[in-house]
Amino acid sequence: MSGVLAVIETGQKISLETIAAALELGAALGLPVHVVEPRLPYTADGFTEALENLIRDGGYDVVLFPHTYQVRDYAPKLATRFDRALISDVIRLRVDAGVVFATRQLFQGKLNAEIEALGRPIFVSLQAGSYEAAAPTAVTDELGPVGSSRQLPEEKFREAARAVDLSAAPIIVSVGRGIKEKENLGLIEDLAKALGAEIAASRPICDNGWLPMERQVGSSGQTVAPKLYLAVGLSGAIQHLVGMKGSKTIVAINKDPNAPIFEVADYGICGDLFDVVPELTKAILAAKG
Repeated sequence: MSGVLAVIETGQKISLETIAAALELGAALGLPVHVVEPRLPYTADGFTEALENLIRDGGYDVVLFPHTYQVRDYAPKLATRFDRALISDVIRLRVDAGVVFATRQLFQGKLNAEIEALGRPIFVSLQAGSYEAAAPTAVTDELGPVGSSRQLPEEKFREAARAVDLSAAPIIVSVGRGIKEKENLGLIEDLAKALGAEIAASRPICDNGWLPMERQVGSSGQTVAPKLYLAVGLSGAIQHLVGMKGSKTIVAINKDPNAPIFEVADYGICGDLFDVVPELTKAILAAKG
């Protein structure tokens, strides 16, 4: 084995998470880690050719990518150049006796499948929030010139502008249907303000227009991994859990003792949020003096 290659993108927090995964994997395999940031005008043909040459010349055994829109476009094509398949949207990597295993979620997170990565090189893209971001490290642009392409570079794909990036928030207070009415959101706003937190929500809250869609967490919203995720009145539907299971500490408030959210929570308060939240807010403010 010769090394682990992390292919990153400029300005993406998930790129720092990919570097963290590469460092952890490299340590487990006893391999050096190299980080490359391609700075070519983007086309799938161009990136595929340039990275193919780099991987062959460097003899890399594992290639990691952030699971971004751009990676989804070219990485499967790159993997097939080596007669391999891209293992996509992975949430965890582990090594056992020199063998790499990748875990990815199936059926919107209802099942975790662990895949044994056979052959070399191994190509893996990593889901946002799966690893804690590493400190910035030395990055190289070792890609040589590429030949003719069937494509012309276009403007880089950009997601719709968001007023808030929940993936960067250290503390999130998330609200579900247990809040009952839009007018009751003031309770959540007060709690979030006391904690210095961002507000998030499950899909029904955003679908109803009570909060903007950019604050939705889940399979059709943002994926987050804050230090603290406070789930208020959230039942814990699997579509929501997919987006927040990577949180470092999860605290759930729900009056239903059988709510699925308690299965992933580190701490649970079984009680009516209309009683619990005001008291919790009051206690936090008192503790802050």
